[in-house]
Amino acid sequence: MRKDVIPFRAQPMLATLVSQPFDRTGWVYEEKYDGYRILAYKEGSKVTLLSRNRKDRSDTFPSVAEAVARLKQRTLLLDGEVIAFDRHNVSRFQLLQQGHSTGYAVFDCLYSNGTDLRQKPLGERRRILEDILPKEGEIFISRRLASHGFEAFRLAKRRGFEGIVAKDTAAPYVDRRSTSWLKVKVHQEEEFLIGGFTRPEGSRQHLGALLLGAYDERRQLRYVGKVGTGFTRRNLLSLSHLLTPIVQHTPAFADPPSTRGTVFVAPKLVAQIAFQEWTSDQKLRQPVYLGLRDDKRPQDILLPRQNRTPIR
Repeated sequence: MRKDVIPFRAQPMLATLVSQPFDRTGWVYEEKYDGYRILAYKEGSKVTLLSRNRKDRSDTFPSVAEAVARLKQRTLLLDGEVIAFDRHNVSRFQLLQQGHSTGYAVFDCLYSNGTDLRQKPLGERRRILEDILPKEGEIFISRRLASHGFEAFRLAKRRGFEGIVAKDTAAPYVDRRSTSWLKVKVHQEEEFLIGGFTRPEGSRQHLGALLLGAYDERRQLRYVGKVGTGFTRRNLLSLSHLLTPIVQHTPAFADPPSTRGTVFVAPKLVAQIAFQEWTSDQKLRQPVYLGLRDDKRPQDILLPRQNRTPIR
C-alpha cells in the first residue's frame, strides 16, 4: 500500500444531546458550530471532503479543500465543521446556504503521516492538531470556551452561539454517537422531514407553508407543525420545483393535519428549522425555515427522545 493512502474511511463521532449544562473534571467545552460536518482526507496531493452521509463535498467547498492541501502532512484525516460567520463572528447555517464565504473549524485529528490516532485520548489528539494547523486562515482549530462547564454555557448564550459541545479528554474517537461527547443547545434547532405543503394565499407565490415531521420509535412519521417564515422568493421557487415531483395523494404522516389546501409529498427532503420551544402537544412553537440539508438521511430524522412515542 502506498504511504500516501489512508487505509480506512471513518464515520464521524456524534455527540449525545443533553438538556442541561454541567461541569465535570477532565472535560473541555467547545463552541457548537452551525454548519456542515466534514471529514477531510489528505492523501498526498489529493484532498477529499466527505459529509456525514459520505457525499463528496470537495467541489462544493474548494477553498477549504485548497487550505487542507496546503498543510505539510502527506496523509491527514481531520474532523470539523464547514461554516460561515456573521458580522458578530457567529456561525450561521443560513449564510452557508446563501453561498457566503466559508471556513473550516477543525476539532479532531484521526490520522496523521501514517499513524492512526483514533485510539489516542482526545487530549493527545488535540495537541497533535494544534501542531498541524496554522494560527489563522481558512482552516483553524475549534474554539474552546471557559474551562468550567456552566461558565462555558453562559458565554455561549451571551455570544449567541448555537450551543456547546462538552468532551471527555480521556476518550478515544469512535465511529458512532457517544456519551463521551455531549451537546447542550442554547438555541432550539433541529432537522425535520417535509411531508407536505399548503398552497399560497394572497401575494405569496409557489407555496404557503411546509408541513414538518419526524419519526418516532415505531418509525411512524409524526406531524410536528408547519413553518411559513424564513423563506425568500428564490428558495420558495426552488422548493416548489423540488416538491412537485414527489407529490402523493396519501399522507406519509401517521397523524396528518386537516389544514385546508394541503398537498402531501413523499418525506424525502430534510429541512433545518429554528424554533422557540416544543408545545405541550408536541408541536413547534414559532418555527423558522433555515434551509435544506442533503447531508442527513431522511430515515435518520427522529423526534428528540423526550418527544417520542414510547413502545409498549
